[in-house]
Amino acid sequence: MPTTTVHLLRHGEVHNPEGVLYGRLEGFRLSERGVAMAERIAEHLVGRGPAGGERRDVVHVVASPLQRAQETAAPIAAAFGLETATDERLVEAANHFEGRTFGVGDGSLRRPAHWPYLWNPFRPSWGEPYREQVARMLAAVASARDAAAGHEAVVVSHQLPIWVTRSALEGRRLWHDPRRRECSVASLTSLHYDGDRLTGLTYSEPAGDLLPQARALPGA
Repeated sequence: MPTTTVHLLRHGEVHNPEGVLYGRLEGFRLSERGVAMAERIAEHLVGRGPAGGERRDVVHVVASPLQRAQETAAPIAAAFGLETATDERLVEAANHFEGRTFGVGDGSLRRPAHWPYLWNPFRPSWGEPYREQVARMLAAVASARDAAAGHEAVVVSHQLPIWVTRSALEGRRLWHDPRRRECSVASLTSLHYDGDRLTGLTYSEPAGDLLPQARALPGA
């Protein structure tokens, strides 16, 4: 059976001066630091990052259709002489509150019209069900694994879909405290397969030196 690695890469930092939940909205690009993060990931994968290392065997790069994911994938694809494929199944989770700020003291939670969307955090009631996110993500991962059989693939997606997919693979419950997700911007959640059997999962932050400078703004 071929040994294949699928790297789930969360996009880099986003330009979001208003601090809104941007979700699937168009027009949210990488910040300057986000661009640097994407370039750092590309350097890491080809073995030219600050920590050195060997060139990874990446033969397939695929991304969510959203701008921030496409911009994160671009330097990686270029570094390996590849085209970036697009997979709609990698898109951010749908969220009723996208385009709005969200917090205890802001208008979104003070308005009764929004309260019906908050009744069930286990599903969750404000957006795409966790199980549906996992199903589409695992289907996209399987496609990427097949495309890169015996080699490595980079799959650029978003924090929540990546985290619930990891939780499902590790046998954890899907509902969770968002503050405890181990999935920083520009992080790699790497799935290791023997054929179609998952044999291991590793997490890394090749752009970790840029994280303390990143703005802690909400996403989706």
